Order: sequence, then C-alpha cells, then structure tokens
Amino acid sequence: MAKYLLLKHYRGAPAAVNDVPMDQWTPEEVSAHIQFMRDFAARLEETGEFVDGQALAPEGTWVRYDGEGRPPVTDGPFAETKDLIAGWMVIDVDSRERAVELAGELSAAPGAGGKPIHEWLEVRPFLTATPDATECH
Repeated sequence: MAKYLLLKHYRGAPAAVNDVPMDQWTPEEVSAHIQFMRDFAARLEETGEFVDGQALAPEGTWVRYDGEGRPPVTDGPFAETKDLIAGWMVIDVDSRERAVELAGELSAAPGAGGKPIHEWLEVRPFLTATPDATECH
C-alpha cells in the first residue's frame, strides 16, 4: 500500500470543464457537491483506502521563523495557499494506477447545474524513504 495526496486547487491548475466558482453555485449545488465528497470518502472507507480528507477555509496565513527571540513573520511575497488549495484527501492504495483512477472519479464531483466539474486534481505520492545524506551532493 502507498499513500497519495489528492489536491483540489482553486487556481494554479488548468481550468475545469465546468469552471464556475463555488461562490456562484446555488445552495443546492453546494450541498450536492459536499454529499458527493462524503459518499466518495465513505466508499473508500469501506475498501480501506481512505485515510483522511478536508476542505480548507478560504482564509490562511504564511508564517516563517525570523530569528531567535523575534516574533514569526506572517504573510510574504508568495502566492497564498488559500488562493491555491481548496481541499485535500489522503488515500492508501495498492498502486499509482489506483490513485489516478480514484482522482479521476473524484474529478466528476458535481458543480454548477449539477454537472460534473471535470476539475484537475494533483496526485502526489508520500515520500516514503529519506534520502541518504551521503548521496546528496
């Protein structure tokens, strides 16, 4: 089994086929989308492939260390995560092919008009081995 992170992006990925922002959906369309996500996760719980998943709030802050005894620095010159990542799901599957298959199914979540979004999802494997320090140059 291998763990994969499925990332749902607000921006930064190619546009979805049904590319209507969620804040323009009706309450019924939002409810249908959320129910699809819940049903998808429940199905993967039954097969033992679901690890965790969350939608993310639109607000967020970048934070970094600024030296001993100094308060952390917030925000920065970078694109904010809230502009990029809408949510994520961690799955534990037998192969990369299965991870891609499930991401394809998740991409069919309903959006505006009740039609599938066909959004792009980023599939990222968990790093399973720490590189040997002697191998780094």
